[in-house]
Amino acid sequence: MKERNKTASFAIWAGGQAARMVLLLLLVSMVSFVLLSVSPLDPLQTNVGQAALGSMSPEQIERLRTYWGVDVPPVRRYTLWLIDLLKGDMGVSLLYRRPVTEVIAGKLSNSLGLLLTAWFFSGLAGFFLGILAGKRRGGLADRLITGYSLIAASTPAFWAAMMLLMVFSVYLKWFPIGLSVPIGASVGEVTLFDRIHHAVLPAVALSLTGISSIALHTREKMIEIMESDYVLFSRARGEGEMEIVLRHGLRNILLPAMTLQFSSASEIIGGSVLVEQVFSYPGLGQAAVTAGLGGDAPLLLGITMITALIVFAGNLTANVLYGWIDPRIREGALRR
Repeated sequence: MKERNKTASFAIWAGGQAARMVLLLLLVSMVSFVLLSVSPLDPLQTNVGQAALGSMSPEQIERLRTYWGVDVPPVRRYTLWLIDLLKGDMGVSLLYRRPVTEVIAGKLSNSLGLLLTAWFFSGLAGFFLGILAGKRRGGLADRLITGYSLIAASTPAFWAAMMLLMVFSVYLKWFPIGLSVPIGASVGEVTLFDRIHHAVLPAVALSLTGISSIALHTREKMIEIMESDYVLFSRARGEGEMEIVLRHGLRNILLPAMTLQFSSASEIIGGSVLVEQVFSYPGLGQAAVTAGLGGDAPLLLGITMITALIVFAGNLTANVLYGWIDPRIREGALRR
């Protein structure tokens, strides 16, 4: 009975977290729609051009305004768009002349592997570098890792991408300059090695800038643990340094590092917008820039919702795992 109550309380708490994520997605959709409505971008001038508009008849211009929904009131536009979104229909892209879901699916398939690779390696490297730095405060490893983390934290992702491109693509010619597949190759000719070869530098550029926050946070937690009274008692009992790190360090820093890792998804996605531009990588970030510059409101809204869903899903996963591992978190939330 007690175990059943624990399971029920966890399910209620996880359901509340999921409901909060849905509410946040709704708020994001409202804010994004309002920002696009007040944007100075005119889809007619952006996609047709001022010169072409001047040579059109009033009837042609009216048909274009109807096609882009310029004259529809914003509240009605948002309501209709939200209803279609709940049905799985994000509209038709004004630039690609295809359903937004198809465009996003194609772009996301290119970006997803890149984002997951950068997210995984930045978290893994940052976690172990933080442990190595915090294990001995003020040591050589601590100074080197802290220095790197501070420099990487202040380095823009696009600058790191340009440096990697210049060194490894232009000078050393180890990797291709850009794109996700070889130029001129058909779909059947592209191999898995070709895709990995083109994705290495963009993934490294995203990983380098994402390591610093996790490494610095893990370092601070590790220093607190290594200077605590129970670690001092463990040393007095004759436990070795590695045994202390494994028995006391990992257990106490794993949950905070895990939470920070899942919440870093937003930084990875934000950095991918600029990194994909540098490498001309045809992913979701490059599509967002194209949609913004081209005034493609349906595509831009669709990309915003998908990226928000990925970020919120990462935060939800971290919260649920945290509450599952440490029951005190969910019990305190349920009491409130």
